[in-house]
Amino acid sequence: MRYFKNIFEFYINSSIHVALSCFALVHLTYRMFHISYNNSVAFFTFFGTIVGYNFVKYDALVRTQKLKMTLQLKGVAFISFLSLIATGYYFFHLEKGTQFIGLFFLIIVLLYTLPFFPNKKNARNWAGIKIYIVALCWVGVTLFLPIVNNNTECTSLVFLVAIQRYILIFVLILIFEIVDLKWDDPHLKTVPQQIGVMRTKRVGFVLMFLFVLLEFLSNDFTIEFLALKTGLAITTILFLVYANENRSRYYASFWVESIPIFWWLFLMIFS
Repeated sequence: MRYFKNIFEFYINSSIHVALSCFALVHLTYRMFHISYNNSVAFFTFFGTIVGYNFVKYDALVRTQKLKMTLQLKGVAFISFLSLIATGYYFFHLEKGTQFIGLFFLIIVLLYTLPFFPNKKNARNWAGIKIYIVALCWVGVTLFLPIVNNNTECTSLVFLVAIQRYILIFVLILIFEIVDLKWDDPHLKTVPQQIGVMRTKRVGFVLMFLFVLLEFLSNDFTIEFLALKTGLAITTILFLVYANENRSRYYASFWVESIPIFWWLFLMIFS
């Protein structure tokens, strides 16, 4: 039993799960816009997410705090190294415009992690900015990367989906911030730290209601997809309702991050 627990912890800690969630959203983009699937974009996103998340999570710990390299951390470093090679490989199979977008988000990750500016640790420590940067990166990588690489026109539908996806990612991060409230540095000024847990949940409810309402503006509107988006919103709201500081770390890092994966699987099975 301990053996399987260690494997599961490695799966979460090495960011494979969050990368799979990102991978699922890329697949959703291809299905939603009826564009031809591209392996290079999907796997660039998957492996790039592993590299980016692990860099953000472990760079400061290893570089500044001299974190002891346990067997699991060595495994994470090895997975990250292989993912970096794979990311580079798939990067050179992308269209030029897509490569520029990829580089743009790489710069954001570096700014988010490394102390480039005087009197600032890094962008991650800029009060209240974390949630907006992360949501922006997710929308850019999972939506605009496939769209641009396919030379698909950025219509009003693309920007509508971008707003919906930004809202979804924003609310999912709110759940993380509630669960991590007692661990987060007070200087981060996360949303729950600034307005409290109950008000944060109310913000999430309103945003998910807006998420569903925006579907009526789609020129590709169908009852089936409205039902799917409504189910997604209800699921997210339920996770938000039951989020609190005493939840297991897997509540957010596994179950909440699984929401895009289940959305993709549901669409694959029933459409």
